[in-house]
Amino acid sequence: MSAFDIVLREGTVVDGTGADPFVADVAISGGRIAAIGPNLSRGTTEINASGQIVTPGFVDLHTHYDGQVTWDNRLAPSSYHGVTTAVIGNCGVGFAPCRRDAASRDAMVRLMEGVEDIPHPVLTEGLPWTWETFPDYLDFLASRTYDIDVAAYVPHAPLRVYVMGQRGADREPATQTDIAEMCRLLEQALDRGALGIATSRSLFHRSSDGTAIPTYQAAQAELMAFAEVLRAKGKGVFQIVEDIHVPGASLDNMRELARTSGRPLTFSIGTGNTGPYGYPRLLDELAAANAEGLVMKGQLMPRGIGMILGFELTLNPFYTTSTFARLAPLPLAERLEQLRRPEIRAAILSEPMDPDPALVLGRAVRDFDHMFLLGDDPDYEQPPERSIAGRAREAGITPEELAYDVMTEGESGGLLYLAMANYADGSLDAVGDILSHPDVVLGLGDGGAHVGTICDASYSTFALCHWARDRQRGRKTVADMVHRMTQATARVIGLEDRGELAVGKRADINVIDLAQLALRPPQVCHDLPAGGRRLIQRATGYSLTMLAGEIVLRDDEPTGLLPGRLIRAS
Repeated sequence: MSAFDIVLREGTVVDGTGADPFVADVAISGGRIAAIGPNLSRGTTEINASGQIVTPGFVDLHTHYDGQVTWDNRLAPSSYHGVTTAVIGNCGVGFAPCRRDAASRDAMVRLMEGVEDIPHPVLTEGLPWTWETFPDYLDFLASRTYDIDVAAYVPHAPLRVYVMGQRGADREPATQTDIAEMCRLLEQALDRGALGIATSRSLFHRSSDGTAIPTYQAAQAELMAFAEVLRAKGKGVFQIVEDIHVPGASLDNMRELARTSGRPLTFSIGTGNTGPYGYPRLLDELAAANAEGLVMKGQLMPRGIGMILGFELTLNPFYTTSTFARLAPLPLAERLEQLRRPEIRAAILSEPMDPDPALVLGRAVRDFDHMFLLGDDPDYEQPPERSIAGRAREAGITPEELAYDVMTEGESGGLLYLAMANYADGSLDAVGDILSHPDVVLGLGDGGAHVGTICDASYSTFALCHWARDRQRGRKTVADMVHRMTQATARVIGLEDRGELAVGKRADINVIDLAQLALRPPQVCHDLPAGGRRLIQRATGYSLTMLAGEIVLRDDEPTGLLPGRLIRAS
């Protein structure tokens, strides 16, 4: 009779704590880690992990699968990249609570469409709307199964509009009565398993009609009331996005929230592509806050925060020109056929591009100095001379001409990568500096959102390939990169049962062939409701991903098993 259900043999254990890797067997029984050590007894299933790293499953704190979890059981692309736990409700956007009338639902759809680039028809057809309150929404998710586990913040924007109606949408100041009711609903949600509260006061977050997110100018007093709820309940996490990148910004408001709540607070951090750079000062403030005894953790995307541009996608350098706007409704094949005509090309290249009032990201689509060809072996850290601007100078043509010609290549048109942030002075050196800070974790992959614009949910694979294996200058250890995606992220949100390979912990495990680990290029897929398209990026090198002892991915392909569930925070 076998002693264990599964034994992973002679892998290099990277246990998630940041400790040095070691070679050992890992045994699993009943969905938990039963033993770690050399020469363990046999298991019913034996898996050779020799020459590969064995890590905890990655815990992704920043996703937007709020819609996808209602119609899909597979939370790709995150599940292609070793993620076994994902948190939704980030940035204060989501679909609950929401009144049952059509106008309220449409407002939430348009907010998610604008903030997170999920097309209106996809959400209109995909969302079943079987809920009204946030506990209703959690109950619906609890009835479903997934290939990863899911936990949810209460999103501030729907909460505000649910209580205040149009006044909330119009960003009017909340009254004491409004705040009291929002706090009551937050308490109710926390009691039913919500992970905490998430909000945004970023100007970048707008509805599809161009209006700012309802929480953009929410007063500090409104957020402080939420912090008091977290303190009173003794549980919950505060997630926030603020424009801390602007000159003179600080962490003072967030520090006050963390101090008042006595609970963990997590926020987005990074750097602009050009100076002056504020991140060194912000990192000093972050260190001071944690030295005070607060729990504040910055979330960092370990590469450039990037948009993918193309004639099939949401954005390209010509998307507001009059000629392209006229051709955009055509099916892709017909659109490309027209775009390849010399007279059409000449017309579009000669037409002015008017700023898109509804989409802040659209204002960056002609930043050719930070725009690159990714290629079949995606390179996310290319020198400035390999940018579209640099290549165009070498070829003696304009960047517009080069970008246009790339995007009309091939059957579906070529794709371009625009590093909007984190690409300071033409490299990722600044990212490496931020990544060395003890209070920074990896995240901001935005899985489930920006489906026609951004494909960053592959950050975990990138971190291991680029920072722990390939990069010569400022290389990080495998143990450190794994720690910042496992134990460190799990502890931010209070999940003590995962994020570490230790006896008694959940058997959420990756076996990864690090030498062969690689990113595939992003691809456009049409697998969303209403035939909607999205960007998907896959990887090679994941021998298996295990969730609670069940193998959900083997040799980079899903097995079809769906042991994932809603996590109700205690």
